Amino acid sequence: MTDQGGADSMDTGDTVLTIDAGAQGDSVDVDGVEVIDPLAEKATMELKTKALQDPQVLAALQDHLDNLVGQRSGYIESLPKVVKRRVKALKNYQVKYTQMEAKFYEEVHQLECKYAKMYEALFEKRKDVVTGAVEPTDSDCEWDSSDDEEEETDEKGDLKEKAKLEEDKDEESPSGIPDFWLTILRNVEILSDMIQDHDEPILNHLEDVRVKFHEGSQMGFTLEFHFSANDFFTNAVLTKSYQMRSEPDENDPFSFEGPEIISSSGCTIDWKKGKNVTMKVIKKKQKHKGKGTTRMITKTVQNDSFFNFFSPPKGPEEGAEVDEETESLLSADFEIGHFIRERIIPRAVLYFTGEAIEDDEYEEEGEEEDAEGEEGDEEDENDPDFDPSKDGGKPQECKTQ
Repeated sequence: MTDQGGADSMDTGDTVLTIDAGAQGDSVDVDGVEVIDPLAEKATMELKTKALQDPQVLAALQDHLDNLVGQRSGYIESLPKVVKRRVKALKNYQVKYTQMEAKFYEEVHQLECKYAKMYEALFEKRKDVVTGAVEPTDSDCEWDSSDDEEEETDEKGDLKEKAKLEEDKDEESPSGIPDFWLTILRNVEILSDMIQDHDEPILNHLEDVRVKFHEGSQMGFTLEFHFSANDFFTNAVLTKSYQMRSEPDENDPFSFEGPEIISSSGCTIDWKKGKNVTMKVIKKKQKHKGKGTTRMITKTVQNDSFFNFFSPPKGPEEGAEVDEETESLLSADFEIGHFIRERIIPRAVLYFTGEAIEDDEYEEEGEEEDAEGEEGDEEDENDPDFDPSKDGGKPQECKTQ
């Protein structure tokens, strides 16, 4: 039955339950018994579904969830004092571990210094071949070329190859490996972005890049860029030094993650007259405030160039704050120096051929595919209609024998 107010009533014998469809909420409580209004419940569900389909609502929800990440649950604060006391003991053990870890990295650096001297002979041979100072022997040039479609592996092909080499010797051929280091720099994105068109004629003279590790109490390394005689500057070697720290911060020991670069310093480039590509002259109009007349003035400003790498921004003094722009420049400078030392110098030929770059790309793609695969598995598990027995005819663990 329906009363005059539009509410639905149900006669249950001794008790009449009245449900107002216009009232807020979707249930009423009668004598401790909750009665659900199916129409109100359906309307609520439809409202929730529409809300979750609204991009703005979803964005607000995601933002709220992001803000929750990293927040304390309150569990640690709720622990009894005796348990908190034991946690403090674990933290002291952690500090001692960090101090031992710092010693470990110091010994690793000493090992790097030792092996760097052993690598020198190989790097010197590489330089000699690149510059054309030495022609590698036949035994040095033996290489399994089964993956190279342009090479013939049969005996007849080898004879033809040797004959071709003899012909090349008679004709005028390039010395060494032309543009070896310029090609490497161009192949690496973070370095290629630094190179301007006016830098290339200079980098054509780059013959070698080496790293020298600092021995002693101050951990660090120096990058050396060796140039042949050229029309741009008189330096034979340009250097960039990086200072590192491997001690935990006393005020924040748990932030220690190994050696970190703390500062860098470049060198003075002795540019020949009119050849400094790091500076440019611009002309500007200047207006006289009182007379209103104008005149042309020239001004020297910094120019984009790879060679600005040898004039890094100065880091802040200890305890001083650094602005966001300087911090970003320092971070990029440290990243580039570390990359040249760790990747470019040891694996130069692979960056020249592009093989090292392909390896890096495969690693990144592999990570993305793994993430997508996990996501897909999750979707399958949450799909009510998903039947594992129909997925390829085998359960997941049986795919690999």
